Amino acid sequence: MAEAEAAVPNAELLEWPKKDKRRFLHAVYRVGDLDRTIEFYTKGLGMKLLRKRDIPEEKYSNAFLGFGPEESHFVLELTYNYGVDKYDIGEGFGHFAIATEDVYKLVENVRATGGNVSREPGPVKGGKSVIAFVKDPDGYAFELIQRGPTPAPLCQVMLRVGDLERAIKFYEKALGMQLLRTVDRPEYKYTLAMMGYGPELENTVLELTYNYGVTEYTKGNAYAQVAIGTDDVYKSAEVVNLVTQELGGKITRQPGPIPGINTKITSFLDPDGWKTVLVDNEDFLKELQ
Repeated sequence: MAEAEAAVPNAELLEWPKKDKRRFLHAVYRVGDLDRTIEFYTKGLGMKLLRKRDIPEEKYSNAFLGFGPEESHFVLELTYNYGVDKYDIGEGFGHFAIATEDVYKLVENVRATGGNVSREPGPVKGGKSVIAFVKDPDGYAFELIQRGPTPAPLCQVMLRVGDLERAIKFYEKALGMQLLRTVDRPEYKYTLAMMGYGPELENTVLELTYNYGVTEYTKGNAYAQVAIGTDDVYKSAEVVNLVTQELGGKITRQPGPIPGINTKITSFLDPDGWKTVLVDNEDFLKELQ
């Protein structure tokens, strides 16, 4: 009887992420030279420097860059740790993606600012989509995708996972994401799943990639996490706790305010070890004021 009673609140709790007001806020990762990266992102990729902050007592600086204000756009949060000029990206992190109306022109800009073009612009094999791949000064890959005007030019974060079905379930249940589409490419031995909070052409999405037979990846120490907004970090953490018991992963920071800033957050690892931070929506907006 007790089990049946527990199942009802749990079922209600698991509905919360679908009702919550969620969106991707930013991706956080480490770079070896903040000014060099800012110059490449602004001049080469066309981003805007939105804000910078220096925390000398903690020996690090941040810069936030993107294609629109943080209140409404997904952005990149760069972290520079004093004295550290190199990081290991690892095998698991894939790329970020930028949607642009002219891939060829953007690649020219990248070249002009000394960027590394790892795949020349052109149609994908067997398809019509025009893409290119470039690397920033630290070696992070960016896929450039030709599309019409979009409210979310910074459109993807790609991570590799060892069990795609488990990862899809985790992000659906723990984070309330929708599975937007899957693509299986047996000729290249991979399957991918696009997940997010709305139509792919209008929102930032998480691209999960499964390479046939590969169950684990090195994470390195460069890429850190994505941050996602929520109206209730406490309830959201309860949901994540429930889902980790079923699918794996773990909470790494219990919900509550960050000392000194008072923004409420909680953080956790998914079953593959990728970190997500959930941030209180109201507190996040106050932080930007």
